[in-house]
Amino acid sequence: MDSTSRGIIARADRGRRSVRASLFSLNGLLLIGLVGLGLGPMLWLAKSAITPTQDTLRTPLALFPNGVDWANLSAAWNDVHISLYFGNTLVLAIGAWVMQILVATTGGYVLSILRPAYARVLEGMVLSTLFIPSVVLLVPLYLTILHPPVIGTSLINTYWAVWLPAGANAFNILLVKRFFDALPREVFEAASTDGAGPFRMFWSMVLPMSKPILGVVSVFAVINSWKDFLWPLLVLPDPALQPLSVRLPSIQSTTELDVFLAALAISTLIPVVLFLGFQRMFLNSAGLGGAVKG
Repeated sequence: MDSTSRGIIARADRGRRSVRASLFSLNGLLLIGLVGLGLGPMLWLAKSAITPTQDTLRTPLALFPNGVDWANLSAAWNDVHISLYFGNTLVLAIGAWVMQILVATTGGYVLSILRPAYARVLEGMVLSTLFIPSVVLLVPLYLTILHPPVIGTSLINTYWAVWLPAGANAFNILLVKRFFDALPREVFEAASTDGAGPFRMFWSMVLPMSKPILGVVSVFAVINSWKDFLWPLLVLPDPALQPLSVRLPSIQSTTELDVFLAALAISTLIPVVLFLGFQRMFLNSAGLGGAVKG
């Protein structure tokens, strides 16, 4: 008997109408349950953002029992200064994205394409940093930002204190390096024969072929920056520079519940939009196998 035909339900039973109907119903219920678990909290937050506080407290699952209160969004944006913190978060996320893309692509290019004599040692050193708990590096990293070498000026209360450490991401480097390993070597050999230098190959050949992995790293970089709390709290003590992840817990006790939920809903916009925009690129690159064929 072919092993591929084995399963909980025999192939002969699958042809019966009652069995097919049961399987279809079970799959439909499973799909509805997964969608409910995944989207339920986000839909409830979106609903509560435009619902008065009393309605949310009395009937949290009811759908607008006393109408919609759109003023919550404007109050959160203007009165609670979410617009300022949203802008700070966006600037931090963009800077962290640029640094991570720069370090990951150049590091992966060196380890995978250029491959100097010490590439294996360098790759081992990068890999070893993944086994060090981040909390162990917190104090040394803070002291480095407080008294940076060469510069001599503290980076506390500057966005560079968040951007520079964000670039030192060993996971992204190894992820990009694995993708670069699957690129066809014949293309680089032909380009080198035609006189293309390392920078030309990197800019004109490697990056255009690496759009899938760049999309994956971009999603990781922005979302990690968007949700980061402890490090921005330490290096950005000035509230005017702090992102949403730091300010939202601080204003919770002094903000009306409906306005605070509206602020939370606003803070989720960028990650959701980013994932929707990159979902195909992200899912297609999940396995990272067979980057380029032919």
